[in-house]
Order: sequence, then structure tokens, then C-alpha cells
Amino acid sequence: MRIAIRLAVLAPLVALLLAACAPAPIYQTPPGTVAATPMQVAQTPERYARANVIWGGTVVSVKNLTNDTEIEVLAFPLDSSQRPRLKGNAAGRFIAVLPGYVESLNYPQGSPITVSGTLNGSRAGTVGQAPYVFPLVKVTQSHRWTADEMQRGHPNIHFGVGMGVGIR
Repeated sequence: MRIAIRLAVLAPLVALLLAACAPAPIYQTPPGTVAATPMQVAQTPERYARANVIWGGTVVSVKNLTNDTEIEVLAFPLDSSQRPRLKGNAAGRFIAVLPGYVESLNYPQGSPITVSGTLNGSRAGTVGQAPYVFPLVKVTQSHRWTADEMQRGHPNIHFGVGMGVGIR
């Protein structure tokens, strides 16, 4: 009887602790999300107008404007948790447009980031001296990954069962 009471008390606590282990939001892929890479979208941006995307990569630069902040991102494929796989080949570049002011020091160059949002046109620019077309993503959700989140991959969850002895 006492064991059942202890389990009933501990079960919600264990569930809460397991939920706290999640490293970051796992993006749900909404209907209409395109699987195209930024490089593919840059070639024919009109084909993907207003499509939903989930893209990630590393921060190249941050530019604060009057009403928005633009983050240039070097894109990489995402893993099953939507983390950028930085050891793969780059998949182009894009500009993530976040509403309002974003502190650029919170997004240092090289930081891994994942964004979800809607394609909102494109902009001609340059990478070095080469011309480049940047797809623009109006961001609805973003996450900058910490070094710890990137290194551990998936959370380490350990579960144990113990037994106590009482003396009367």
C-alpha cells in the first residue's frame, strides 16, 4: 500500500522532470510547408511565394532596421529535432526577418539558429563580390541553439527505481 502511495506521488514529479529535459521547441511542420532549400527558392522565388518554411543554419550577420531585424543565415539541412546539421553541405543563404528590435549580441556570428515562417519575397544582394538572391522569411518562431544543445544531440534521460528500508 505504501509503495502505491509513493508511486502515485512520484509519478507526476517524474513526468515534470522529463518534460524539463527538452532542449528546445520541436517545430511541428504545418500543412503547406515546402521542403525546398534556400538555394532552390533563390532560383525561382515566385514559385514559392507565401509558402511556409522551417530552415536553419548559422548566423552570418544581424542588421537592426527601424521596425524589423534582419538576420542573414547560411543554411544547413536540419536533423529530426530541427537542429542545423553543421557538418553537412551548406544549402544556400536566406534572410530571417524578425519583428521589432533584436539584440545583435544575442545572435553572434556563427550561432546555430532555426526559424519557421513564411516566405516573403526575395532580395538581390552580394556574397563577397558575387551577386546573390536572398529569400526573405517573415519569422513566426525562432530558436538560437546553445553549444550544449548542439553537442548533446538528444537529451540524456536516466530513469531509476529504488527501494527503501524503514526500521521501527
